[in-house]
Amino acid sequence: MPLAHPPGHAQVDFGEAIATIGGVRRKIHFFCMDLPHSDACFVKAYPRETTEAFLDGHVAAVGFFDGVPLSILYDNTKIAVAKICGGGQRERTRAFTELVSHYLFRDRFGRPGKGNDKGKVEGLVKYARSNFMTPAPVAASFEALNADLERRCRTRQDERAGQHAESIGTRLVADGAVLRALPAVPLEPCEKRAGRVSSTALFRYRCNDYSVPTAYGFRDVLVKGFVEEVVVLCAGIEIARHLRSYGTGVFVFDPLHYLALIETKPNALDQAAALQGWDLPEAFQHLRHLLEARMGNRSKREFIQVLRLMEAMPKDVVASGVTHAIRLGAIGFDAVKLIALARLERRPPRLDLAAYPHLLKVMVRTTVAADYTVLVPEVAA
Repeated sequence: MPLAHPPGHAQVDFGEAIATIGGVRRKIHFFCMDLPHSDACFVKAYPRETTEAFLDGHVAAVGFFDGVPLSILYDNTKIAVAKICGGGQRERTRAFTELVSHYLFRDRFGRPGKGNDKGKVEGLVKYARSNFMTPAPVAASFEALNADLERRCRTRQDERAGQHAESIGTRLVADGAVLRALPAVPLEPCEKRAGRVSSTALFRYRCNDYSVPTAYGFRDVLVKGFVEEVVVLCAGIEIARHLRSYGTGVFVFDPLHYLALIETKPNALDQAAALQGWDLPEAFQHLRHLLEARMGNRSKREFIQVLRLMEAMPKDVVASGVTHAIRLGAIGFDAVKLIALARLERRPPRLDLAAYPHLLKVMVRTTVAADYTVLVPEVAA
């Protein structure tokens, strides 16, 4: 049946393809939004077809078209549909409800198993796979691949689709005229889950364990899963941020999260799993050897205190402080801290007692030879 497509409406679907990302050949999933009136398209690739990818695709697409469609047609994906009710009604998932409420478009769904109900975006998936993903793309990262896909989507607007005499870009003007304005703040494209930190300062998200500072053990947290990051909040405060892992059973950690605990248990310094493979400049290991020669068993705690400086300062500043302290022969935590603070404050690393008014000032006078006469017995006249 020939169909008419009024301007301002859209269709959405996901497709699959093979690509080489960062030297690894793998399956990728790509989000597609098609505006049937003009045949304008938007395509973006992701590691998995997940809730956060679904939300991120919408945020990126409405930004690409600089407007929100009046309605969007979907299949019955579990990301959007929690339950198919009678009379053509759908019970939305929580994430999809947030998306619709934020952008205020009308959601429509095709019949279960009837892909032809959204034939335009089905055709776009095939077109993108044949033209954008063949031969299999090679990119350094998903960011680089998506930059190329966006360029191809813009280039396609100069072409004509079907039997239309006008280009896609020319017909896109009619779509743009009726699209709703973007909200002042874009939707945060993430999956939200409540969780609880374990006794080992870990929380689990999508079959992987991520670390938080040990002070938050046994606390309830909110986990936000983005496409590229996992963010953890406790009582509304961000306490950890990690790169997202798409493996299974992976331990994703930040060594700084465990240093406070290791300082109370310095013998665990060499066996702590979170510190294995920590990429530190060579100067840190040199400092540790010098501390061991100077302090013996007490050197571990002193070295851990140096590492904890990175909780409040950038690693390169602390590393510079360590290198400078070794060069001066000032082997110890206090020296490294003083030098690192001086670099942050852009001043020479000299101790100025004016900055420490609580310290007792002692005046020491230069000794002269006459001062020793009080020790000589008086000679009788």
